[in-house]
Amino acid sequence: MEIFFWGCICILFYVYLGYPMLMWLLSVNSKSNTKNKVVELPSVVVVIAAFNEENSIKKTVENKLSQKYDETKLSVIVVSDSSTDSTDKIVAELQSKNDRVTLLRQEPRAGKTSALNWAKDYITSDIIVFSDANSIYSSNAISNLVQMFSDSETGYVTGKMVYVNSEGSLVGDGCSAYMKYENKLREFETKVGSIVGVDGGIDAIRTSLFKKLSADQLPDFVQPLWTVRQGFKVKYCETALLKEESLYEGDSEFRMRVRGSLRALWALFDMRILFNPFKFGLFSFQLFSHKLLRYFAVVFMIAALVANIPLAATDSFYQLTLAIQTVFYLLAYLGYKNPLRNNVVFSAPYYFCLVNLACIFALYRFIRKEKIVTWKPREG
Repeated sequence: MEIFFWGCICILFYVYLGYPMLMWLLSVNSKSNTKNKVVELPSVVVVIAAFNEENSIKKTVENKLSQKYDETKLSVIVVSDSSTDSTDKIVAELQSKNDRVTLLRQEPRAGKTSALNWAKDYITSDIIVFSDANSIYSSNAISNLVQMFSDSETGYVTGKMVYVNSEGSLVGDGCSAYMKYENKLREFETKVGSIVGVDGGIDAIRTSLFKKLSADQLPDFVQPLWTVRQGFKVKYCETALLKEESLYEGDSEFRMRVRGSLRALWALFDMRILFNPFKFGLFSFQLFSHKLLRYFAVVFMIAALVANIPLAATDSFYQLTLAIQTVFYLLAYLGYKNPLRNNVVFSAPYYFCLVNLACIFALYRFIRKEKIVTWKPREG
């Protein structure tokens, strides 16, 4: 039982601390291969898939049109996935005033992936930027994203998501801390070769590398993996900033995490060829460590807690380890029952447990072979 307990603890340590430390060590000793050649400014189209986004779509489109980029080479396509509110009307008005805006309506409703597939038929630009319907970029975000493509080996670039937490909610605080952790890890991975995870609200891909996916596949996850399969690198650009409101309700964040985790698990299954280290080398190791083990970490968390209980009856040291685990989960529970704003003592355990609990539900639905195609605006 002791071996089993410590085995679980070691795996958890590796997933959350060991792997990032290893990437840091490799990044310190790596030489940057970025080739910042002066090239002709590429044409860019921003694609936004939207369903009932009347409250945010106008601001989002105008944000893209006002980017510090040659406006003759920047356009926007909004694909309405059979919206039933005023989304289409709002975008149509913007289109009537600016020929850089195009509205497409997908009928019947078929989901984000199908919307992006359809938009591809209307794209002639060099670079495609993917934006969510509520994603607000910093004024130079697209310019900074595009600059990364001056390296001919780079095929996909993701920016930096910053969660705006105006209300100081607990979920927002935890979510922000989580993204800080992920972004730092992406910095290390970028220096090593390719990053593993991206932010779907601020991504860019060479149009020539875009792959049409099946409707159930998660484009934010599968497109970068296809990029690696085609021999190109996926990079992180910390100067391309996306500001997005964090969710205030734990239930909303939880449902979003379950949906995302389930689709990510299917993405890993569909792209399982990338786990072949003889063909994809270091990236296979990264994908296994950063993603696959992360989604199964909750299994080792539960196992460590269960294994610790009988051990605590035999040794005072294991009584201490059980107490530490108990206090950690108690703090998470208190955070759930009584949100205390801007207090990392509660927000970190709460959000950590929320994310991992979502993985349990996602794993269960994955085993049941459930798939998700359509989506709701993020607040739901």
